[in-house]
Amino acid sequence: MTAPLSVEQIKNKLDHPVIDADGHVIEFTPVFLDYLKDVGGPEIAERFAKRQVNWYKLSAQERIDKQRTRTPWWALPTANTLDRATAMLPRLLNSRLDELGIDFALAYPTLGLIFPGDPSEDVRRACCRALNTYHAELFSSYASRMTPVAVIPLTTPEEGIEELEYAVNTLGLKAVMIPSLIQRPIAEAARIAPAAGAYATWIDTLAFESAYDYDPFWAKCRELKVAVTVHSGGSGWGTRNSVNNYMFNHIGNFAAAGEGFARSLIMGGVTRRFPELRFAFLEGGVGWASALYAGLIGHWEKRNSKALQTYNPAALDQQQLIELFAEYGQDITTKQITPEDFTQDFLTKNPEDPTMLDEFSACGFESVEDIRDQFQPNFYFGCEADDPQTALAFDPRLNPQKIKLKAIFGSDIGHWDVSDMSTVLAEAYELVEDGLLTPEDFRAFTFTNAVTLHGGMNADFYKGTVVEDAASAMLGG
Repeated sequence: MTAPLSVEQIKNKLDHPVIDADGHVIEFTPVFLDYLKDVGGPEIAERFAKRQVNWYKLSAQERIDKQRTRTPWWALPTANTLDRATAMLPRLLNSRLDELGIDFALAYPTLGLIFPGDPSEDVRRACCRALNTYHAELFSSYASRMTPVAVIPLTTPEEGIEELEYAVNTLGLKAVMIPSLIQRPIAEAARIAPAAGAYATWIDTLAFESAYDYDPFWAKCRELKVAVTVHSGGSGWGTRNSVNNYMFNHIGNFAAAGEGFARSLIMGGVTRRFPELRFAFLEGGVGWASALYAGLIGHWEKRNSKALQTYNPAALDQQQLIELFAEYGQDITTKQITPEDFTQDFLTKNPEDPTMLDEFSACGFESVEDIRDQFQPNFYFGCEADDPQTALAFDPRLNPQKIKLKAIFGSDIGHWDVSDMSTVLAEAYELVEDGLLTPEDFRAFTFTNAVTLHGGMNADFYKGTVVEDAASAMLGG
């Protein structure tokens, strides 16, 4: 087997910088708690510090009885102490970027994956504000090589707008991450049994049949020129709810959450109402996106308002059906068939509201090209270095309308997915060595798509960074 190329060898082959669109930092808890005290006061900081993951408080039987999802454990690097320190210390990370082959990196939080889902509003909002302040100050000296990502709570549009404005206008942050879903109590269940309300929830994907109108938040993102990136997981709902096995819950969970949010954005008409807004779905790969895109087209072709008339019960020629039963139906029934017999089918006997027949009405689709034009320009898909399915994004034979999807390179350094930071670029480049990506595809994966995601929203996003000239040339600036 041929030895993998070194970072130096790979970089010598490239005519473009490498942008890490999804690296992670690990917060140092004692310092974060100081920020939390400043933002929320000693009482909230104390409540946060005393928290323990509920799973560990329960016996094995209680976990089953309560269906308490197994949470992440041993999720951070330890044996590789240098990598652990690198994820915690911006100065060290900055000094190692050349070694990793990364020219510019977006640094996503770790605690920020948890905070937006906190059920206590005061804790949720204080933790997000403290975390954003923590990262803004710690990374301020390294803006030429890295930028931190603000975490925005979004249980209501109002709290999201407030934190978004503070993060961008006060802290000067230019990249943001929101939750792609909020679990909310089912109102009827809460009314019947308030104490059991926590066990009866529904998933609000924020853009389709949501509890709130989030258009003001999307409009604020557009106004502040920030792309919307999501990093929520689907662990804990659907089939990913093992009480004992973290891996059973983790496999495919980011893809499931990303697919739900993307489908919501399309079906809820957000991509039609906000065509300038860019969305990125991180760490879930791109396989689900190819399937969703094809699924949207296939379903719309069969169930758009015109095609739907093929299935209208009124279109059924009952007399012809009676005659066919008379000729061929003796093995089913010898009874004389009447038109009333065809009104008993439970799938068609209920009257339908005419205003609800077009389930794509919010999308505004008039053609397959309309679906393409809402999906392909707006959506970006975070793929880890070792994900072979990244190649699906760049093979137009596999996607309707022969398009390429916008995969972006996300190293995921800082988490257990990466046991050695120094190998991520070589792992990603194996797609080129194996003939699955062309050099042009690799350029789009590791540079171009990250530039258009953020630079397409904010032409100054890469200003003052080491990739400014290359990004500006690519954007036509």
